[in-house]
Amino acid sequence: MGGFLTWFWGAWSGGLDVAETCTLLKGQKYDDAYRTEHWREPSQLFPLHNKCNASYDLVPAWVNPMLVLLAFLAVAGLIAAVWATVVRLRRLWQRCRPSSAL
Repeated sequence: MGGFLTWFWGAWSGGLDVAETCTLLKGQKYDDAYRTEHWREPSQLFPLHNKCNASYDLVPAWVNPMLVLLAFLAVAGLIAAVWATVVRLRRLWQRCRPSSAL
């Protein structure tokens, strides 16, 4: 959930009108020629970028590293859950198995 919320925050950091956000809210020059040349950048899933011009990105600098960290933690948590389940099932199997020493 944290990964989705972080991605959503980064993806919508420019708002609906990027030119207005750049100029009025961030005080940056909106470079239409740069945006036309790099039109694919804002629609990428990763890494997130939404630049006003060549030097200013509306996506905060912490968003992309946080996405990597949260993805790593999710995978590590999944591996730990699978490992714990396997250990628990193995112990249960050893307890329930009929004894062969008669």
